[in-house]
Amino acid sequence: MAQSILNSTKKILGLAEDDTSFDLDVLLHINSVLAILTQVGIGPEEGFTIEDSTPTWEAFVGTDKQLSLVKTYVYLKVRLVFDPPTTSFAIESFNEQVKELEWRLNVHREGESWTSPFPLEV
Repeated sequence: MAQSILNSTKKILGLAEDDTSFDLDVLLHINSVLAILTQVGIGPEEGFTIEDSTPTWEAFVGTDKQLSLVKTYVYLKVRLVFDPPTTSFAIESFNEQVKELEWRLNVHREGESWTSPFPLEV
């Protein structure tokens, strides 16, 4: 069963699926994070935005199981702006996790679609 990007992010943020009072805020932050991921080569080339609970993770990343890291990355980035931890230690921990996930996603993307910055001259 395909998971809704909005609903699964709300759930991990501690918001009830039927509580729509913060949907606009959460949608805004999710779309920002999806734009970041698109810029580093994750997701559809043309970009991807959501406006409601209809779009699924599979629609964004396809069926590549190694890209399940995207879900955690989106959660951490959204949490940091929507409901940041109260201590600097927790914020630093979140930021370190974000950096590691960015590195791992970038390594995966380079393994899938790397092109040499030095084209062969013919």
